[in-house]
Amino acid sequence: MSSTSANGKVYLVGAGPGDPELLTLKAAKLLARAEVVLHDSLVSREVMALISSDVLLVDVGKRAGKKLLTQDEINSLLVSYAEQGKLVIRLKGGDPLLFGRAGEEMEALRRAGIPFEIVPGITAAVGAAAAAKISLTDRRVASQALFTTFSRGETDNWLNWAAVTPETTIAIYMPGTHYGEVAARLIENGLAADTPCAIISHATRAEQQVRWSNLAALSDSDQLPAPSLLLVGRVATQGAEQWRERVRTELFAVETEFRDLPI
Repeated sequence: MSSTSANGKVYLVGAGPGDPELLTLKAAKLLARAEVVLHDSLVSREVMALISSDVLLVDVGKRAGKKLLTQDEINSLLVSYAEQGKLVIRLKGGDPLLFGRAGEEMEALRRAGIPFEIVPGITAAVGAAAAAKISLTDRRVASQALFTTFSRGETDNWLNWAAVTPETTIAIYMPGTHYGEVAARLIENGLAADTPCAIISHATRAEQQVRWSNLAALSDSDQLPAPSLLLVGRVATQGAEQWRERVRTELFAVETEFRDLPI
């Protein structure tokens, strides 16, 4: 495919949380036209399968916390491929504007005079909430949602605690696997130990798992595979109650079946 201008164009595209049916129409059309795709490790196999085999794929994700390329190297690749007249896709899990370092890439493209466009995607918190059937806001219990990441290298200022109220739903991206540490920091800064929460792993994908808990019990929760997201707040009570009711119903059915067995 040849570009219609001397320079190509870069699209920062959100791949969504994993289910390829949750891609926007625009994202799907661009992937069908792409010449070069620089993709993160969070992009699902199902989404990657939509890309033609003759497209140049460049893996720029992380493996076990180690980056394959630095951000400066990624920026340079985006500029270089676009200067060759290519249609370049920077494919990111979730939405490119949330924890996707899109700001640094846009700055590099502006400096180089490369035209670019943003194609939003469904962010992980929304995908996880949908998977767990939780409304991030609810006029009865939650008036705001706060999206953040957890970093063990930071101090207790990792959250804007002035903005956190009992009516806040906290969506914690990349909580790691040591949930107890996250819970301890939240409790130390004023959240009640019985605050409901849910861990959602591989949201919207076939291997999706949802684990219900509260902050006090979070340290005892089994580790779920990454990528995962932690939702904390009163809204998680709704899902937890539904889950408990389903378990009670299933146990009752099993007990009834055993009672009816001939002895």
